[in-house]
Parts: sequence; structure tokens; C-alpha cells
Amino acid sequence: MFMRKKVSKMDVELQFSGGMELLFDNCKSLKVSLPPECATMRDVIAFTKTHYLKDRPELFVQGDSVLVPVCPYGLLLTAILSAGGGARPGILVLINDADWELEGELEYRVQRGDVIVFISTLHGG
Repeated sequence: MFMRKKVSKMDVELQFSGGMELLFDNCKSLKVSLPPECATMRDVIAFTKTHYLKDRPELFVQGDSVLVPVCPYGLLLTAILSAGGGARPGILVLINDADWELEGELEYRVQRGDVIVFISTLHGG
């Protein structure tokens, strides 16, 4: 008899603020059960875009990453480069209250119980 291996989903929390919630139907927090194939932040971003993003994807993703804040004065020394090689201002990402740059950015291996926060750094005026 063939036994199917049970694969469990991974529960994480996604939070959106600073205007990001507007792209997600005014939702500030989602408790999400990620499928097993969502192992890295790259996968989580793609999953979030496909399943939860309701408006203006160009304000959330660039290439296979989120838009990242870029400081013109060098205070923020690194930025995620899109597949096209450009970085644009946009979103601060925190994983368990730490800047995702400290965690490995797109290659961070998501863990059960992680809290992933997307904060818009773009403001009108």
C-alpha cells in the first residue's frame, strides 16, 4: 500500500503598514498558512502577491523582490537590485522585528511563527 507523506503548512503572520495595507484591501495583518514550497522570503513575496495583493502590484514588487528604501546619502548602504538592475524607493521589510538585511533578505528561510512586516516608506505631501 502506498503511504502519502503528510506535508504540513507553515503558519506565519504578515503585517502591512505605512499605507501598504491599502494594497491588501485595507488589511493590516494576515495569519497565513504557507504551503511547503514557500521556503524563502522570495517565495513568500511571490505567494503574497499571488494570493493577497489586491491593487497596484508595481507598488509592492519589483522583479522578484519588494521595493526597498534607498537613502541618497548612504545611510542605508544596501538595496535589493531588481532583475533589471535598478533599485527604487519603497518598502522596509522586518522579520521578527529585525531588518531583513540582517536576516539574508530574499534568501532568508522562513520559520514557523515568523512575523513579517512590510512598511511603506513612500508618503505623499
